[in-house]
Amino acid sequence: MQHFALALDLKNDPALIEEYEAYHREVWPEVIAAIRHVGILEMKIFRLNQRMFMQMTTTDDYDPVVAQNYLANDAKSQEWEQLMDRFQQRLPGYPLDQKWIEMDCCFDLAEQGD
Repeated sequence: MQHFALALDLKNDPALIEEYEAYHREVWPEVIAAIRHVGILEMKIFRLNQRMFMQMTTTDDYDPVVAQNYLANDAKSQEWEQLMDRFQQRLPGYPLDQKWIEMDCCFDLAEQGD
């Protein structure tokens, strides 16, 4: 398995944040199916104020570029992304065409000795 951590900001508007979370309590089944199809086994999104953190566990052969291409050509996934874009704001210093930004791992307990 592979592990990924990504970050994104939401617009600083409590009503929009609540609406965003409401959508995520009932993610469309087609979107869930597409996420699983590309090899994502587990996905969790955490929020602190407007900062979002996504944790993903994927299959060994998961390729983010292949997954992105698949999702970019899946109509329902694109409809979802366009809807979610209404709530999202890009991280400072990153290109406007990049939403979720992959984070670097700077500590892994599993790699530490006993």
